[in-house]
Amino acid sequence: MAQQDTVEPTRRDFLYIATGAMGAVGAAALAWPFIDQMNPDASALSLASIEVDISAIDEGQEIKVMWRGKPVFIRNRSAREIEEANAVAISDLPDPLARNANLAADAQATDANRGVDGREALIVMVGVCTHLGCIPLGQSGDFGGWFCPCHGSHYDTAGRIRKGPAPENLLIPPFEFISDNVIQIG
Repeated sequence: MAQQDTVEPTRRDFLYIATGAMGAVGAAALAWPFIDQMNPDASALSLASIEVDISAIDEGQEIKVMWRGKPVFIRNRSAREIEEANAVAISDLPDPLARNANLAADAQATDANRGVDGREALIVMVGVCTHLGCIPLGQSGDFGGWFCPCHGSHYDTAGRIRKGPAPENLLIPPFEFISDNVIQIG
């Protein structure tokens, strides 16, 4: 019979394995608070989406709500404002893109692509100037839309940049109707 060379585990082997396992558990327990603190806090999660009742916005009126720390303008435009916005040729716009999170990235900045499908009078936009992040004033400027007094950017009633240093149209956030008079932004 051949002799087998098997080594019996010793207490020292057990201590090495037990020490290594306890070290791994200790490292994980020490790392968890640092990893967990990177998650968004409850206040950030609560602002991820908001619901807004738009039933009280009359024609020509605008409201401002806060979403993710930014103002969002919701405006019920008049028929005249929609007509003026539709009359603008895309070639006359400094930024020909819609900048609408609900559409393809290459959608043109037509009034229909900036407004709400089926409710052309309604427009929902992030109210932050695309030049340096100022907050434009509503129903003012050369085109009756928004005007940023800090550096002179003029937006039309569809939130498209028409004049001034701003490089892009006002952004349209992701939103959807969850009932006839309530929209969810985000």
